[in-house]
Amino acid sequence: MPSFYQKTIKREIQFKGVGLHSGKKVNMKLVPASPNHGIVFKRTDLKSKNLISAVFDNVSKAVLCTNIQNEFGVTVSTIEHLMGALYGEEIDNLLVEIDSSEVPIMDGSAKEFIHQIRAAGTKNYDTSKKFIKVLKKCELVIDKKFISIEPHENDLKIDFEIVYKNQLISKQRKSISLSKDDLDPVYNSRTFCLFEDVAEIKRLGLGIGGSLENAVVVGDDKILNDGGLRYKNEFVMHKILDCMGDLMLANYKILGKIKCSQGGHQLTIALLKEFLSDSKYFSVVEFKEKKLPNSSFYSRPVAASA
Repeated sequence: MPSFYQKTIKREIQFKGVGLHSGKKVNMKLVPASPNHGIVFKRTDLKSKNLISAVFDNVSKAVLCTNIQNEFGVTVSTIEHLMGALYGEEIDNLLVEIDSSEVPIMDGSAKEFIHQIRAAGTKNYDTSKKFIKVLKKCELVIDKKFISIEPHENDLKIDFEIVYKNQLISKQRKSISLSKDDLDPVYNSRTFCLFEDVAEIKRLGLGIGGSLENAVVVGDDKILNDGGLRYKNEFVMHKILDCMGDLMLANYKILGKIKCSQGGHQLTIALLKEFLSDSKYFSVVEFKEKKLPNSSFYSRPVAASA
């Protein structure tokens, strides 16, 4: 069972890197935040209107990465690996100061985020944590892609399947329980792409900062990175990391089971919007099953002014 009390980090953490899609250098700082603050990004390269709450209804794009935007059109993209790390480590409140429009890709995984968060340590508040408890199954089917969420007691379980024509990826399936399983292999699994898709990604103006240092590139019959894969099922485990990061945008941790086949950012965000649009699917609860009004889900954290 996850922690029942809200949590932040004990001290500030700094990261330097490059944006995977923008190619721009970026400095990012994680700053401890008070209870009920939530996860809020602050664009420090802008003087005003620079706060963006990391919640699903602020998602503006979900093509190859997750992009959030505030009411003034200010954005931050590729937030999913950091958000996945925060989900797994149960960090509820944080100010993310960033001087560019994209979270640094680091090595393509959440490994460095996790290392620094654990080194800094976490702080528990005496403020209770709210959870989204799944009451009824909700599912989406788009072409051959499928995702569902259904009741599952006292934990989040993710059952993910990928299917690729490429023989090195092929079909992989992995199921994890967030409170019971070792999540390090998920955190350590890197983003990936097919070599044949690189030109199209570049044509779209994306992947400018991509390299073999921050992404696994898959050829027809071999992995192009020196050292190959970290895990035989690294591909599907990275998809689980992405899924965790997108689920973090629900604002509260979820008690339920996610099942997905051939999905990605767009499908996960579409599920969140469908699922959280109707109170028949969920309730918001605290420890000891204290019921809260469903409308309380929509009250957003109030961030400090810029």
